[in-house]
Amino acid sequence: MSELTFEQMLEESFKTIHNGEVVEGTVIDVKADEAILNIGYKSDGILSRSEYTNEPNVDLTTVLKPGDKMEVKVVKVNDGEGQVILSYKRLALEKGNKRIEEAYNNKEVLKAKVTQVLDGGLSVVVDEVRIFIPASLVSNVYEKDLTKYAGQEIEFVISEYNPKRRRYIGDRKQLMVAKKLEAQKELFAKIHVGDVVEGTVKNVTDFGVFIDLGGADGLLHISEMSWGHVENPKKVFKVGDQVKALIKDIDGTKIALSLKFDDTNPWKDAESKYAVGNVVTGKVARMTDFGAFVELEPGVDALLHVSQISKDHIEKPSDVLQVGQEVTAKVVDFNAEDKKISLSIKALTAPQPEEKAEEAEDADVVSVDIDAVIAAEAEKEE
Repeated sequence: MSELTFEQMLEESFKTIHNGEVVEGTVIDVKADEAILNIGYKSDGILSRSEYTNEPNVDLTTVLKPGDKMEVKVVKVNDGEGQVILSYKRLALEKGNKRIEEAYNNKEVLKAKVTQVLDGGLSVVVDEVRIFIPASLVSNVYEKDLTKYAGQEIEFVISEYNPKRRRYIGDRKQLMVAKKLEAQKELFAKIHVGDVVEGTVKNVTDFGVFIDLGGADGLLHISEMSWGHVENPKKVFKVGDQVKALIKDIDGTKIALSLKFDDTNPWKDAESKYAVGNVVTGKVARMTDFGAFVELEPGVDALLHVSQISKDHIEKPSDVLQVGQEVTAKVVDFNAEDKKISLSIKALTAPQPEEKAEEAEDADVVSVDIDAVIAAEAEKEE
Protein backbone atom coordinates (compact mmCIF):
# COMPACT_ATOMS: atom_id res chain seq x y z
CA MET A 1 0.00 0.00 0.00
CA SER A 2 1.49 3.25 -1.18
CA GLU A 3 1.75 6.18 1.17
CA LEU A 4 0.13 9.52 0.37
CA THR A 5 2.41 12.39 -0.37
CA PHE A 6 2.32 15.54 1.80
CA GLU A 7 0.61 17.46 -0.97
CA GLN A 8 -2.07 14.75 -1.31
CA MET A 9 -2.70 14.69 2.43
CA LEU A 10 -2.90 18.50 2.52
CA GLU A 11 -5.36 18.55 -0.35
CA GLU A 12 -7.55 15.90 1.27
CA SER A 13 -7.64 17.94 4.48
CA PHE A 14 -9.56 20.67 2.67
CA LYS A 15 -13.30 20.34 2.23
CA THR A 16 -14.91 19.95 -1.17
CA ILE A 17 -17.09 22.78 -2.43
CA HIS A 18 -19.45 23.14 -5.38
CA ASN A 19 -20.90 25.97 -7.42
CA GLY A 20 -24.01 27.35 -5.73
CA GLU A 21 -23.02 26.07 -2.29
CA VAL A 22 -23.36 28.32 0.75
CA VAL A 23 -20.21 28.41 2.87
CA GLU A 24 -18.96 30.36 5.86
CA GLY A 25 -15.82 32.40 5.43
CA THR A 26 -13.54 34.64 7.44
CA VAL A 27 -12.31 37.93 6.02
CA ILE A 28 -8.50 37.95 5.90
CA ASP A 29 -7.90 41.02 3.72
CA VAL A 30 -10.01 43.95 2.50
CA LYS A 31 -9.49 46.47 -0.27
CA ALA A 32 -11.86 49.13 -1.53
CA ASP A 33 -13.12 46.95 -4.37
CA GLU A 34 -12.64 43.38 -3.10
CA ALA A 35 -12.21 41.20 -0.03
CA ILE A 36 -10.33 37.91 0.45
CA LEU A 37 -12.04 35.21 2.52
CA ASN A 38 -10.73 31.99 4.01
CA ILE A 39 -13.48 29.44 3.34
CA GLY A 40 -11.57 26.31 4.48
CA TYR A 41 -10.76 25.38 0.89
CA LYS A 42 -7.39 24.96 -0.77
CA SER A 43 -7.89 28.38 -2.36
CA ASP A 44 -9.15 31.52 -0.71
CA GLY A 45 -12.33 33.08 -2.02
CA ILE A 46 -12.60 36.43 -3.82
CA LEU A 47 -15.56 38.67 -2.94
CA SER A 48 -15.77 41.65 -5.30
CA ARG A 49 -17.61 44.87 -4.60
CA SER A 50 -20.20 44.08 -7.28
CA GLU A 51 -20.87 40.71 -5.62
CA TYR A 52 -21.14 42.24 -2.18
CA THR A 53 -23.97 44.73 -2.77
CA ASN A 54 -26.20 46.38 -5.34
CA GLU A 55 -25.48 49.80 -3.89
CA PRO A 56 -23.12 51.76 -6.17
CA ASN A 57 -19.58 52.83 -5.22
CA VAL A 58 -19.42 51.16 -1.82
CA ASP A 59 -15.94 51.11 -0.28
CA LEU A 60 -15.62 47.61 1.16
CA THR A 61 -13.13 48.80 3.77
CA THR A 62 -15.96 50.76 5.37
CA VAL A 63 -18.24 47.72 5.77
CA LEU A 64 -15.81 44.79 6.25
CA LYS A 65 -12.70 44.20 8.32
CA PRO A 66 -10.29 41.27 8.82
CA GLY A 67 -11.75 38.70 11.19
CA ASP A 68 -15.37 39.25 10.15
CA LYS A 69 -17.26 36.01 9.58
CA MET A 70 -19.95 35.86 6.94
CA GLU A 71 -21.97 33.43 4.87
CA VAL A 72 -21.38 33.61 1.12
CA LYS A 73 -22.42 31.73 -1.97
CA VAL A 74 -19.91 29.99 -4.26
CA VAL A 75 -20.30 31.38 -7.78
CA LYS A 76 -17.33 29.53 -9.35
CA VAL A 77 -15.02 27.00 -7.74
CA ASN A 78 -12.38 27.83 -10.33
CA ASP A 79 -12.46 30.98 -12.42
CA GLY A 80 -9.73 29.62 -14.69
CA GLU A 81 -6.95 30.99 -12.56
CA GLY A 82 -7.58 28.77 -9.57
CA GLN A 83 -9.55 31.39 -7.70
CA VAL A 84 -12.91 30.82 -6.01
CA ILE A 85 -15.47 33.50 -6.82
CA LEU A 86 -17.88 34.30 -4.01
CA SER A 87 -21.04 36.33 -3.69
CA TYR A 88 -22.66 37.80 -0.62
CA LYS A 89 -25.20 39.72 -2.69
CA ARG A 90 -26.75 36.66 -4.32
CA LEU A 91 -27.24 34.92 -1.01
CA ALA A 92 -28.72 38.07 0.47
CA LEU A 93 -30.90 38.42 -2.63
CA GLU A 94 -32.41 34.99 -2.09
CA LYS A 95 -33.20 35.88 1.49
CA GLY A 96 -34.37 39.31 0.37
CA ASN A 97 -36.77 37.84 -2.17
CA LYS A 98 -38.47 35.93 0.59
CA ARG A 99 -38.52 39.06 2.75
CA ILE A 100 -40.12 41.11 -0.03
CA GLU A 101 -42.66 38.39 -0.76
CA GLU A 102 -43.73 38.37 2.89
CA ALA A 103 -43.93 42.17 2.93
CA TYR A 104 -46.06 42.11 -0.24
CA ASN A 105 -48.46 39.49 1.13
CA ASN A 106 -48.75 41.20 4.52
CA LYS A 107 -48.91 44.76 3.11
CA GLU A 108 -46.03 45.59 5.42
CA VAL A 109 -44.60 49.11 5.45
CA LEU A 110 -40.92 48.97 4.53
CA LYS A 111 -38.27 51.62 5.07
CA ALA A 112 -35.16 52.08 2.92
CA LYS A 113 -32.76 54.75 1.71
CA VAL A 114 -33.09 56.10 -1.83
CA THR A 115 -29.98 54.90 -3.66
CA GLN A 116 -30.77 56.40 -7.07
CA VAL A 117 -32.99 59.11 -8.51
CA LEU A 118 -33.99 58.05 -12.03
CA ASP A 119 -35.87 59.84 -14.79
CA GLY A 120 -39.04 57.91 -14.04
CA GLY A 121 -38.83 57.47 -10.29
CA LEU A 122 -36.74 56.32 -7.34
CA SER A 123 -34.67 53.22 -6.67
CA VAL A 124 -34.28 51.69 -3.20
CA VAL A 125 -32.64 48.49 -2.00
CA VAL A 126 -34.08 46.18 0.66
CA ASP A 127 -31.94 43.16 1.57
CA GLU A 128 -30.16 43.46 -1.79
CA VAL A 129 -33.47 43.49 -3.69
CA ARG A 130 -33.72 46.56 -5.89
CA ILE A 131 -37.18 48.10 -5.75
CA PHE A 132 -38.44 50.74 -8.17
CA ILE A 133 -40.88 53.42 -7.07
CA PRO A 134 -42.40 55.15 -10.15
CA ALA A 135 -42.66 58.94 -10.02
CA SER A 136 -46.47 58.64 -10.01
CA LEU A 137 -46.28 56.61 -6.79
CA VAL A 138 -43.71 58.73 -4.94
CA SER A 139 -46.16 61.28 -3.54
CA ASN A 140 -49.84 62.17 -3.38
CA VAL A 141 -49.04 65.43 -5.17
CA TYR A 142 -47.22 66.00 -8.44
CA GLU A 143 -43.50 66.49 -7.96
CA LYS A 144 -41.50 67.66 -10.93
CA ASP A 145 -38.09 67.32 -9.26
CA LEU A 146 -37.36 64.10 -7.35
CA THR A 147 -33.70 64.90 -6.59
CA LYS A 148 -34.64 66.05 -3.08
CA TYR A 149 -35.22 62.37 -2.20
CA ALA A 150 -31.62 61.34 -2.97
CA GLY A 151 -30.14 59.66 0.10
CA GLN A 152 -33.36 60.05 2.09
CA GLU A 153 -34.90 57.17 4.01
CA ILE A 154 -38.50 56.72 2.92
CA GLU A 155 -41.40 54.41 3.74
CA PHE A 156 -43.39 52.47 1.15
CA VAL A 157 -45.30 49.26 0.51
CA ILE A 158 -44.78 46.66 -2.23
CA SER A 159 -47.55 47.05 -4.80
CA GLU A 160 -46.17 44.53 -7.34
CA TYR A 161 -44.06 41.42 -6.71
CA ASN A 162 -42.84 39.42 -9.72
CA PRO A 163 -39.56 37.58 -9.00
CA LYS A 164 -39.57 35.78 -12.36
CA ARG A 165 -39.32 39.09 -14.18
CA ARG A 166 -37.37 40.65 -11.33
CA ARG A 167 -40.05 43.28 -11.12
CA TYR A 168 -40.53 44.80 -7.67
CA ILE A 169 -42.64 47.96 -7.50
CA GLY A 170 -42.92 50.16 -4.43
CA ASP A 171 -45.73 52.58 -3.59
CA ARG A 172 -45.24 55.55 -1.27
CA LYS A 173 -48.29 57.44 -2.51
CA GLN A 174 -50.90 55.27 -0.80
CA LEU A 175 -49.17 55.80 2.54
CA MET A 176 -49.19 59.56 1.96
CA VAL A 177 -52.89 59.49 1.04
CA ALA A 178 -53.77 57.43 4.13
CA LYS A 179 -51.67 59.70 6.33
CA LYS A 180 -53.34 62.81 4.91
CA LEU A 181 -56.82 61.39 5.41
CA GLU A 182 -56.00 60.60 9.03
CA ALA A 183 -54.54 64.08 9.55
CA GLN A 184 -57.59 65.59 7.86
CA LYS A 185 -59.90 63.67 10.16
CA GLU A 186 -57.99 64.86 13.23
CA LEU A 187 -57.94 68.46 11.97
CA PHE A 188 -61.68 68.71 11.32
CA ALA A 189 -62.41 67.14 14.69
CA LYS A 190 -60.74 70.02 16.52
CA ILE A 191 -61.29 73.18 14.42
CA HIS A 192 -64.33 75.46 14.46
CA VAL A 193 -65.45 78.65 12.78
CA GLY A 194 -63.86 81.54 14.63
CA ASP A 195 -60.71 79.65 15.62
CA VAL A 196 -57.30 81.13 14.87
CA VAL A 197 -55.07 78.59 13.12
CA GLU A 198 -51.51 78.63 11.84
CA GLY A 199 -50.32 77.12 8.57
CA THR A 200 -47.80 77.27 5.78
CA VAL A 201 -48.41 78.95 2.42
CA LYS A 202 -48.57 76.13 -0.13
CA ASN A 203 -49.60 77.97 -3.29
CA VAL A 204 -50.15 81.60 -4.30
CA THR A 205 -52.60 82.52 -7.08
CA ASP A 206 -54.04 85.77 -8.42
CA PHE A 207 -57.26 85.24 -6.47
CA GLY A 208 -55.89 83.99 -3.18
CA VAL A 209 -53.50 81.86 -1.16
CA PHE A 210 -53.78 78.18 -0.22
CA ILE A 211 -52.50 77.47 3.28
CA ASP A 212 -51.58 73.99 4.51
CA LEU A 213 -53.13 73.59 7.96
CA GLY A 214 -51.77 70.08 8.50
CA GLY A 215 -54.41 67.74 7.09
CA ALA A 216 -56.27 70.12 4.80
CA ASP A 217 -55.71 73.34 2.88
CA GLY A 218 -57.50 76.56 3.70
CA LEU A 219 -58.19 79.30 1.14
CA LEU A 220 -57.34 82.86 2.06
CA HIS A 221 -59.18 84.82 -0.63
CA ILE A 222 -57.75 88.13 -1.81
CA SER A 223 -60.79 89.92 -0.37
CA GLU A 224 -59.99 88.51 3.09
CA MET A 225 -56.29 89.38 3.17
CA SER A 226 -56.71 92.87 4.60
CA TRP A 227 -59.29 95.39 5.69
CA GLY A 228 -57.76 97.48 2.94
CA HIS A 229 -57.24 96.78 -0.75
CA VAL A 230 -54.76 94.10 -1.85
CA GLU A 231 -53.70 94.47 -5.46
CA ASN A 232 -52.02 91.09 -5.93
CA PRO A 233 -51.48 88.23 -3.42
CA LYS A 234 -48.09 87.49 -4.99
CA LYS A 235 -46.83 90.85 -3.74
CA VAL A 236 -47.78 89.95 -0.16
CA PHE A 237 -47.18 86.20 0.22
CA LYS A 238 -44.70 83.59 -0.95
CA VAL A 239 -44.63 79.81 -0.69
CA GLY A 240 -43.32 78.72 2.71
CA ASP A 241 -44.58 81.73 4.66
CA GLN A 242 -46.08 80.99 8.09
CA VAL A 243 -49.51 82.58 8.47
CA LYS A 244 -51.94 82.91 11.37
CA ALA A 245 -55.49 83.24 10.11
CA LEU A 246 -59.08 83.20 11.30
CA ILE A 247 -61.42 80.39 10.19
CA LYS A 248 -64.27 82.23 8.53
CA ASP A 249 -66.22 79.24 7.24
CA ILE A 250 -66.09 75.43 7.00
CA ASP A 251 -68.04 73.75 4.20
CA GLY A 252 -67.39 70.01 4.04
CA THR A 253 -63.65 69.75 3.49
CA LYS A 254 -63.36 73.38 2.34
CA ILE A 255 -61.97 75.90 4.80
CA ALA A 256 -62.29 79.65 4.20
CA LEU A 257 -59.73 81.79 6.01
CA SER A 258 -59.49 85.49 6.80
CA LEU A 259 -56.96 87.97 8.10
CA LYS A 260 -59.70 90.43 9.01
CA PHE A 261 -59.47 90.08 12.77
CA ASP A 262 -62.08 91.98 14.80
CA ASP A 263 -59.49 93.77 16.91
CA THR A 264 -57.92 95.26 13.77
CA ASN A 265 -61.22 96.31 12.18
CA PRO A 266 -60.69 99.96 11.19
CA TRP A 267 -64.44 100.61 11.49
CA LYS A 268 -64.36 99.70 15.18
CA ASP A 269 -63.72 103.27 16.31
CA ALA A 270 -64.47 104.97 13.00
CA GLU A 271 -67.61 106.66 14.37
CA SER A 272 -65.55 108.87 16.66
CA LYS A 273 -62.59 109.37 14.31
CA TYR A 274 -64.77 110.27 11.34
CA ALA A 275 -67.71 111.97 13.02
CA VAL A 276 -69.60 114.59 11.01
CA GLY A 277 -67.70 117.84 11.19
CA ASN A 278 -64.26 116.29 11.66
CA VAL A 279 -61.53 117.37 9.29
CA VAL A 280 -59.62 114.37 7.91
CA THR A 281 -56.76 113.68 5.50
CA GLY A 282 -56.45 110.80 3.07
CA LYS A 283 -55.18 109.76 -0.35
CA VAL A 284 -57.19 109.50 -3.54
CA ALA A 285 -57.49 105.76 -4.20
CA ARG A 286 -59.60 105.78 -7.37
CA MET A 287 -61.87 108.06 -9.34
CA THR A 288 -65.13 107.94 -11.26
CA ASP A 289 -66.93 110.62 -13.25
CA PHE A 290 -69.13 111.48 -10.25
CA GLY A 291 -66.46 111.60 -7.54
CA ALA A 292 -63.22 110.39 -5.98
CA PHE A 293 -62.80 107.64 -3.37
CA VAL A 294 -60.41 108.73 -0.66
CA GLU A 295 -58.65 106.13 1.51
CA LEU A 296 -58.60 107.50 5.05
CA GLU A 297 -56.85 104.35 6.30
CA PRO A 298 -56.62 100.75 5.01
CA GLY A 299 -60.19 99.46 4.86
CA VAL A 300 -61.88 102.86 5.22
CA ASP A 301 -62.76 104.72 2.03
CA ALA A 302 -64.86 107.86 1.80
CA LEU A 303 -66.61 109.45 -1.16
CA LEU A 304 -65.65 112.95 -2.21
CA HIS A 305 -68.44 113.86 -4.61
CA VAL A 306 -67.51 115.96 -7.64
CA SER A 307 -69.83 118.72 -6.39
CA GLN A 308 -67.91 118.86 -3.08
CA ILE A 309 -64.40 119.21 -4.47
CA SER A 310 -64.47 122.93 -5.11
CA LYS A 311 -66.71 125.97 -5.05
CA ASP A 312 -66.02 126.24 -8.75
CA HIS A 313 -67.80 123.96 -11.19
CA ILE A 314 -65.80 120.83 -12.02
CA GLU A 315 -66.73 118.53 -14.88
CA LYS A 316 -65.04 115.43 -13.47
CA PRO A 317 -62.66 114.74 -10.53
CA SER A 318 -59.71 113.83 -12.75
CA ASP A 319 -59.64 117.43 -13.96
CA VAL A 320 -58.24 118.56 -10.59
CA LEU A 321 -57.23 115.40 -8.70
CA GLN A 322 -54.81 112.50 -9.22
CA VAL A 323 -54.71 108.99 -7.78
CA GLY A 324 -52.31 109.01 -4.83
CA GLN A 325 -52.82 112.71 -4.16
CA GLU A 326 -53.29 113.68 -0.51
CA VAL A 327 -56.43 115.68 0.22
CA THR A 328 -57.91 117.28 3.33
CA ALA A 329 -61.69 117.46 3.68
CA LYS A 330 -64.52 117.68 6.16
CA VAL A 331 -66.79 114.75 7.02
CA VAL A 332 -70.32 115.74 6.00
CA ASP A 333 -72.02 112.37 6.42
CA PHE A 334 -71.27 109.16 8.37
CA ASN A 335 -73.32 105.97 8.09
CA ALA A 336 -71.98 103.35 10.53
CA GLU A 337 -74.45 100.63 9.51
CA ASP A 338 -73.59 100.76 5.81
CA LYS A 339 -69.97 101.83 6.42
CA LYS A 340 -70.29 104.91 4.24
CA ILE A 341 -68.58 108.26 4.69
CA SER A 342 -69.04 111.38 2.60
CA LEU A 343 -66.45 114.17 2.42
CA SER A 344 -66.39 117.77 1.28
CA ILE A 345 -63.45 120.02 0.53
CA LYS A 346 -65.85 122.84 -0.25
CA ALA A 347 -67.22 122.67 3.31
CA LEU A 348 -63.82 123.73 4.67
CA THR A 349 -64.43 127.23 3.38
CA ALA A 350 -67.18 129.42 4.90
CA PRO A 351 -70.02 129.60 2.38
CA GLN A 352 -71.01 132.99 1.00
CA PRO A 353 -74.70 133.97 1.20
CA GLU A 354 -75.19 133.36 -2.52
CA GLU A 355 -73.67 129.86 -2.19
CA LYS A 356 -76.11 128.60 0.45
CA ALA A 357 -78.79 127.97 -2.12
CA GLU A 358 -76.34 125.88 -4.22
CA GLU A 359 -75.34 123.78 -1.19
CA ALA A 360 -78.97 122.96 -0.53
CA GLU A 361 -79.25 121.69 -4.08
CA ASP A 362 -76.04 119.63 -3.74
CA ALA A 363 -77.08 118.03 -0.44
CA ASP A 364 -78.97 115.21 -2.11
CA VAL A 365 -76.17 114.61 -4.56
CA VAL A 366 -73.60 113.94 -1.85
CA SER A 367 -75.50 110.89 -0.55
CA VAL A 368 -74.37 108.22 -2.98
CA ASP A 369 -74.74 104.43 -2.61
CA ILE A 370 -71.03 103.54 -2.62
CA ASP A 371 -71.65 99.77 -2.73
CA ALA A 372 -73.85 100.15 -5.80
CA VAL A 373 -71.24 102.28 -7.49
CA ILE A 374 -68.46 99.79 -6.78
CA ALA A 375 -70.63 96.92 -8.04
CA ALA A 376 -71.37 98.83 -11.22
CA GLU A 377 -67.63 99.46 -11.75
CA ALA A 378 -66.89 95.75 -11.27
CA GLU A 379 -69.50 94.79 -13.86
CA LYS A 380 -67.92 97.18 -16.38
CA GLU A 381 -64.47 95.66 -15.81
CA GLU A 382 -65.82 92.14 -16.32
